[in-house]
Amino acid sequence: MQTQNAVKLKWLLISMFISSLGNSFVWPLTTIYMHEQLHETLTMSGIVLLCYSGANVVGSYLSGNLFDRHNPHWLLFGGTVVATIIIALLIFFNGWPIYAILLTMIGFFNGWIITMINSYATKVGRDGRYVFNMLYFASNLGMVIGTTIVGPLYQYAHGSVGPLFAFTTVFYTLLAVITLTCFGNGSPVPAGTPAAADKEPTGKVSIPRANLWICWTFFISLCVIWTMYEQWSSNLSVFMTEQGISMTKYSLLWTINGVLIVVAQLGLSWLDRWHLSPYLLVYVGTLTIALSFVLLLVAKSYAWYILAMVVLTIGEATVIPTMPAIVNSLSPAAVKGKYQGILNAYSSLGKAFGPLFGGVVIGLSSYQALFIICALAIFALELVIFLVVRSKGPATKEY
Repeated sequence: MQTQNAVKLKWLLISMFISSLGNSFVWPLTTIYMHEQLHETLTMSGIVLLCYSGANVVGSYLSGNLFDRHNPHWLLFGGTVVATIIIALLIFFNGWPIYAILLTMIGFFNGWIITMINSYATKVGRDGRYVFNMLYFASNLGMVIGTTIVGPLYQYAHGSVGPLFAFTTVFYTLLAVITLTCFGNGSPVPAGTPAAADKEPTGKVSIPRANLWICWTFFISLCVIWTMYEQWSSNLSVFMTEQGISMTKYSLLWTINGVLIVVAQLGLSWLDRWHLSPYLLVYVGTLTIALSFVLLLVAKSYAWYILAMVVLTIGEATVIPTMPAIVNSLSPAAVKGKYQGILNAYSSLGKAFGPLFGGVVIGLSSYQALFIICALAIFALELVIFLVVRSKGPATKEY
């Protein structure tokens, strides 16, 4: 007997949107809240965010492994309920150090929830690239809407995070209801049916070595890409303000990013009819992300930053959803959740160390040195990906 884990795509997209929306109410204001209201240092704020991201890594890895071994419906629902309770506690207990402790716990369960949703996506009976593109779109839509309104709400609340966590509790309560009612009940499927045949015992699964080479190359690649990408969402804001560009204009770049992701997803959907190789999308996406840092090196006006953001977004929208889709196609059914968990863990690891990495480079040298290192690292990554895919690709087996 096996468990039928398929869920309609619309519920996965709605769940990803709500999760991303709620998450965007939690972490973006951590630094300013800890510094201005809790009177902690910026270094301590960075440590707390590192703990948040580190817990996210652990949650991603554990949930991916458990997805393949146990009933994912109750694992997702249980994780969502616990996350809701923790966020509700933050409405009333948001002083120091309980704020940092509860925030770290939220990081764990956010990683848990996102990986569960991504793992469910591997069971959707549609083209993997389309599914992961749509999930990425839903995630970014939630983030853009959340980060757009969280700032004004924080100001309206006069620096209090209680009302923000009240809103977030509502979002997560809705998410818990959806996971309970729309994700099935994990009813067993008799042996011999297609669904049962698709899922062999996890411990007996063997994966071709070529598949492992490409999967692990992508895991490490996403860690590197996110480490460099995080410079845009952390250290670049300080650099731009030092150049006399306002925070409003910096924030506008992320509005442009969100709009372009929508346009890019439409473009990628149109390109799907040409049946382009997903590896080609990885090459193009990685290259354009590297070029965005080259543009930062020569940026002399705000228009250059807009151009660099456009180039970055094209790369982001192309490579970030494509790698999970390829990993999904190279993973046997019994370990799809495990490999999505590893992928999300490495992505979270890059996001965790990105700001710290950039801060160290800037402290030891300069912003220009940081941009050069980021560009060279991703260009080198492009070469490694190309060589691995070229040498191992022909021997891979798709599932």
